[in-house]
Amino acid sequence: MKYDFKKEVLTSFFLSLTKFENKMNYILFDGQVRDALLPFTYTRPVADIRIGILTIREKWEKRLGYTTTTLTEEYLEEKYPMVEMEQNIFINASFLPTDKLVEQVKNLKENQVIFKDENIIAFFSTDSQEHDNFDAFERIDFNEDLIQIKNTWDIFSFNAKAIQQDFDFITQGRKSAEIPETVHCFNKKNIFIEEGAKLTLASLNATEGPIYIGKNTLIMEGVMIRGSFALCENAIVKMGAKIYGGTTIGINSKVGGEINNAVIFGNSNKGHEGYLGNSVLGEWCNIGADTNNSNLKNDYSEVKLWSYETGRFVKTGLQFCGLMMGDHSKCAINTMFNTGTVIGVNANIFGQGFPRNFIPSFSWGGSGGMKTYQMNKVKQVAKVVMKRRNIDFDEKEERILEHIFEETKKYRNF
Repeated sequence: MKYDFKKEVLTSFFLSLTKFENKMNYILFDGQVRDALLPFTYTRPVADIRIGILTIREKWEKRLGYTTTTLTEEYLEEKYPMVEMEQNIFINASFLPTDKLVEQVKNLKENQVIFKDENIIAFFSTDSQEHDNFDAFERIDFNEDLIQIKNTWDIFSFNAKAIQQDFDFITQGRKSAEIPETVHCFNKKNIFIEEGAKLTLASLNATEGPIYIGKNTLIMEGVMIRGSFALCENAIVKMGAKIYGGTTIGINSKVGGEINNAVIFGNSNKGHEGYLGNSVLGEWCNIGADTNNSNLKNDYSEVKLWSYETGRFVKTGLQFCGLMMGDHSKCAINTMFNTGTVIGVNANIFGQGFPRNFIPSFSWGGSGGMKTYQMNKVKQVAKVVMKRRNIDFDEKEERILEHIFEETKKYRNF
């Protein structure tokens, strides 16, 4: 377990955030699903994927009552460090927490491990133990249903369930801010609005799922929303937008047009007309005006997606599957995406016609041809884009993108 930077400072910080007598150290690890969740895990640990209202890390921290650190890829450690103490509980970040699971995790004792079928959920370990052999551990089986994120398409497929879980947890014992009289509501008890949210002349239909409107958000006039739906802090829905169930709009994002069963992690824009369905967008993405993605094949057959894990297109088991777009990727106006398109990190897509179903990271172009999106231009654009959200594109971010650029060279055969 490597980390070569400021352990003492990080440990002090970690303990200062912990307000309990029995201080336990919780570490979220990527597990075996990490490669199956690319391109999203190129730029973040599994724990920082958003599904439902919260990221997976936020779900665990709020339920545990503790901060967490991360065991992830070495090149991400500088941004997402791990603090290991004498006693630690490691948690598989691909599993979403429930009250029952959190209770079992908190009650773990030394040399105990929790399994779900043959998958490790969590284990108690000391800093001197190796973590690749659990033969000597006492096995505890967790038999209740859990959501596990094992593939990219699970993020939108399980999003409605995750929204319901987060909604129930976040709103328990709390009272929603007052809903303006000009907002037309169905099943008002299933709608929760945080302080600072602004909305008027909108339609909120929570008949089939909850609707959560986060702090300091804005829903403009003429918007129609069906639950389940989550609008995270500082996000904006523009005039006349039509949003269907199973959709999450992450922090600081701006959306318009038609959206169905999509997850936007945060800091991304789909601000204009056009359709986005059964899709996932990372951070710092921008979708050009009148861009559309297909989520259903003409022959209604099962959709296949590019798999970084296998190096080929794999079956999803889904009839509806749209666009997977990694962080910092963007497309021009009137872009058309085929059913089941995967776009890596920092791609820039433009031009007529349908681009290919797999677009490697750091690609520049479209159906008429691709070339490499060079790092000097990548850094220049990232600085401008992130500054607009008052976030610095610092040396840590640069080093992460430089590593991904080198790691993904093998896919850019143009």
